Amino acid sequence: MATLRLFGPARVEAGEARAELAGRTVGQVLEAAEVRYGEPFARVVASSQIWVNGVAATTEDPVTDEDEVAVIPPVSGG
Repeated sequence: MATLRLFGPARVEAGEARAELAGRTVGQVLEAAEVRYGEPFARVVASSQIWVNGVAATTEDPVTDEDEVAVIPPVSGG
């Protein structure tokens, strides 16, 4: 299972900062997370950047048990 790391609003909606989720692609891992955490979490993911092991990723990118998928919501500030 890949490690899902959550930041900012994604962490708030999930109620935790990390989870182990099954999936062979980034999209499958995110779908499992959306089932677990619900619609408010899914809305955050829709506007977030997704990275795998520190590199921008797409939902089609493959993942393994050693990979870390990070959900990075938009940041505002000055």
